[in-house]
Amino acid sequence: MDKRSFIKAIGLGLASVPFFGHSEAMATAAQLKNLLKGKVLKAGDTIGLITPASALPDEESITICKDVMAYFGFKVKEGKYIRERYGNLAGTDAQRLEDLHAMFRDKEVAGILCIRGGAGASRLLHKIDYDMIAKNPKALIGYSDITALIMAFQAKIGLVTFHGPVGTSTWSNYVAKGFTEQLMENKLVTYSNPDKKGDNVVQYKDRITTINPGVVEGKFLGGNLTLISGLCGSPYLPDFKDSILFLEEINESPEKVDRMFCQLMNSGILSQIKGFVFGKCTDCSPSAGYGSLNLDQILRDYIKPLNIPSYSGAVIGHVSDQFLLPVGVKARIDASKGTIEFLEKALV
Repeated sequence: MDKRSFIKAIGLGLASVPFFGHSEAMATAAQLKNLLKGKVLKAGDTIGLITPASALPDEESITICKDVMAYFGFKVKEGKYIRERYGNLAGTDAQRLEDLHAMFRDKEVAGILCIRGGAGASRLLHKIDYDMIAKNPKALIGYSDITALIMAFQAKIGLVTFHGPVGTSTWSNYVAKGFTEQLMENKLVTYSNPDKKGDNVVQYKDRITTINPGVVEGKFLGGNLTLISGLCGSPYLPDFKDSILFLEEINESPEKVDRMFCQLMNSGILSQIKGFVFGKCTDCSPSAGYGSLNLDQILRDYIKPLNIPSYSGAVIGHVSDQFLLPVGVKARIDASKGTIEFLEKALV
């Protein structure tokens, strides 16, 4: 049966079989959807700057972002409302949404960089014009709260986005190399934690811990733990069946991290994945009181029993030398070596 016939059969099934729910139909549609990919970026291209989440603290944030883009040879186009403030947000929902839509519509804009994360991107998801964005696929780059957009674009239209530095991140040479290889050279990159042994006989910083050994391939999906757990039960999470899930977090106590992993378990996400990578849990100290589980115990409780290739400690998240990860493409992880190898190009 070809795809068209299969989709038609699904439609007939939905009309005649009452127990086939909306979520199952959405999952099936997502599996059939082809990936949408933006174009490879090149020096001289225009990069759109937006703030779809929290407000910027100062003008210097924009200046630094422009300097970083100039380093790669890009021109920049500012979103109309990037200097706005509405409470903690970078303008009202309507203003932030207008900037997002404008950058995707603008034919002169080749890629889109979020200047910062913070909070508030999830407020936009139900108002986004996904059909328009599907007609104008572009590389969108960001992380932390930008996970909301990364997940929604993958779920709704299959758009490949990039989990990586925002404009106000520390753009080390390591990060710049990843940006060049992924966004400008469209390479099939293999990531492993940087070697920071220095004068020591062994590496002390950025070590990985294997939870379950093994090698596995699958669609690479993930982002910030808080955002993904918060989207459970909504139509803005992609189908995680047979995927490799990666997560990172910041400023959350272990008991909250435990609660969010419990949400992923109870929602059925953890039972569907084939591989797992945990990045950094930056500033995730235990609360005062009667003690707390630590991250190793949490991962042992929720991930170890899955018996899938899995490891923790990858430089993903709120750290200076972070991986720049295409979300939605096929990848292979080796949980013993701590490597992530991309098997499918993210851009065209």
